[in-house]
Amino acid sequence: MIYGFDKYEPTDIIRGHMKMGGVYKNGESVFVNSRYIEINGKPWTGVMGEYHFCRDKSENWYDELMKMRACGIDIVATYLLWIYHEETEGEISFEGDLDIRKFVLDAKKAGLKTVLRIGPWAHGECRNGGFPDWLINKPWKLRQNDPDYLEKVESWYKAVADQVKDLTYGCGGNIIGIQLENELTDQAEHLLTLKKIAQKVGFDVPIFTVTGWNSAYGARIPIDEVIPVFGGYPEAPWTQHKNELEPSVHFTFNKMRNDSAIGADLSKGDPKDGWQLPYDRYPFATCELGGGIQVTRHRRPMIRPMDIYALALCKLGSGSNLMGYYMFHGGTNKIGKRTTLQESTRTGYPNDYAILDYDFQAPLSQFGQARGQYRLLNMLHMFLNAFGDRLALMETVLPKEPAKADDLNTLRYAMRTDGKSGFVFVNHYLRLKKLKDIKDVQICAQDVTFPKIDAEGEKAFILPFNLDVGSSVLEYATAQLLTKIDNTYFFAAIDGIEPIYKLKGGDEIRVRAGLKSAIELGGIKIITLKPIEALYTRVLGGKLYVGENVDLYLKDGQIRGICADRVSYHLWNGSEFMHAEQGLESECAKITISKISALPFVPAYIHEMTSGKLDFYKICVNNSHGFVDIDVPCDYAQIYADGELIADRYYYGEKWSLPADLLYKRECYLVVSEFTNDFYREFV
Repeated sequence: MIYGFDKYEPTDIIRGHMKMGGVYKNGESVFVNSRYIEINGKPWTGVMGEYHFCRDKSENWYDELMKMRACGIDIVATYLLWIYHEETEGEISFEGDLDIRKFVLDAKKAGLKTVLRIGPWAHGECRNGGFPDWLINKPWKLRQNDPDYLEKVESWYKAVADQVKDLTYGCGGNIIGIQLENELTDQAEHLLTLKKIAQKVGFDVPIFTVTGWNSAYGARIPIDEVIPVFGGYPEAPWTQHKNELEPSVHFTFNKMRNDSAIGADLSKGDPKDGWQLPYDRYPFATCELGGGIQVTRHRRPMIRPMDIYALALCKLGSGSNLMGYYMFHGGTNKIGKRTTLQESTRTGYPNDYAILDYDFQAPLSQFGQARGQYRLLNMLHMFLNAFGDRLALMETVLPKEPAKADDLNTLRYAMRTDGKSGFVFVNHYLRLKKLKDIKDVQICAQDVTFPKIDAEGEKAFILPFNLDVGSSVLEYATAQLLTKIDNTYFFAAIDGIEPIYKLKGGDEIRVRAGLKSAIELGGIKIITLKPIEALYTRVLGGKLYVGENVDLYLKDGQIRGICADRVSYHLWNGSEFMHAEQGLESECAKITISKISALPFVPAYIHEMTSGKLDFYKICVNNSHGFVDIDVPCDYAQIYADGELIADRYYYGEKWSLPADLLYKRECYLVVSEFTNDFYREFV
């Protein structure tokens, strides 16, 4: 069957209207138009990942940032959670794990730009949304232009700026953007005031953003002063019921930027005066595409890698020109001097979260392990790093009758094009549902008709057409474009689809995927990697590596493996792949868990988190190397080391993986409450 598109009708790019951007001391010019961000006169499709410095140890930051960089992230975003830094009024700290300056410098060393989300209110599943207790006890109107509140906000902003203002773009640094507030839906004047305060205290950056979601009408923002950024999650654990959600629109292609489901637990609803956010004045930018999802006491979804990858691919096909993930790296909450610091119903918020656990089922776990979506997303990021400047120019064109969220039978596809060349996006995946397999799909994009393919199983992919490659034009490929090194183009074969290439005026070339699949066409080389090889392909330091079942990253000029001492890989040398190995295997720790009748101390906070019967276990590990797994079905679990609470979580069906060095040579105990059946779950 032939699958075509609506007529492509180009829209004009609006320029010069945004009150931000300029030429900076680091030699870069940054400007924003209605379609994309432009750096040094070139369209730029950034890839941003959230990693909260205060929810990890400072000695880990650089290593973890390099893992993010290896996955094609080029901006790290991070919250400044006010309560972490000024739990007691007047006592502000930026020491140790709160050292934002060190974090920004580590990001710069890792080759990453930085976006600071400076609040003052942040949410982030933090106590009071990040507000200190002393602030919410003030008799002021918070998150509004109350003079007393604004005075405190300015002192907070200034305290942060004094740490990092010489690291902003205005001073030649790597801080490219500031997000003001979060999820504020109806206070445009206040947001503008916050921007002016941020500029006054020294945040000299080219980009200011605010979250744009609310209802379908979008948040009320100061026009042309900030970029509204959007998001989309595969689940909604803040939803107050305990039933499976309806199929999500995020797994379809559409031109809807806004997601009214995000923050719905705190949203004030639709405006009554006819407000409509003028979307066409801004590039489609995201800051909260789910890299995973946090579990709540009452909702415990189990995220699968394709949940994340398919959603991200759909947003890219729908026109996003800034891919921002929340979270990209999980974290661990701190415990304050007086209270725990997680969101809870006891503090007037709708949800109960674990005390320490902020793993978020993210691409990189709270302890730095790579999950399946890390590998899948890297395929998109390599593509954007290499070809994002082309994609940014292209607009989304949908079929005449695009698939709806609950349609299990219609092909989900879209095109981005400049009227001549482009990319076709296909998603054959829907979370917790099975889509109908569709045979003999023949897609017609502009003047190109692709060979027939089958949309079967669970897959999502991108196919190029009329792509300029060297001095030739690649009419089509039935493999996914990954990246380009010099004159060699790397593609990934798609499960169940034969890789076929055709240059304009040439014959079809069929390829068997693998490291030795190189063909020469029109003065270029094309290599088609097997799907499993593509998952472990990385561009590091300008070179292409294919790991052998290991996630590679580069640190201080050395190839390393995530959670692996010994690595084996293939390096492309410009003409062929060369095999290399380095490092030695270490014996991973083994864990022993023994049930005991009672603890030798009184566990902290446990009765605030669960009312169930408690069981106790003694934990021992035999060395400090690697990770150990705990798999004890329960409602809630805590681990104590030498009497200190060091880890906890609500059970959601996955094994609990912990670094052995967190437990080694410490007196460790596991406390679990009895398994209940009073929450939403996806495990048997």
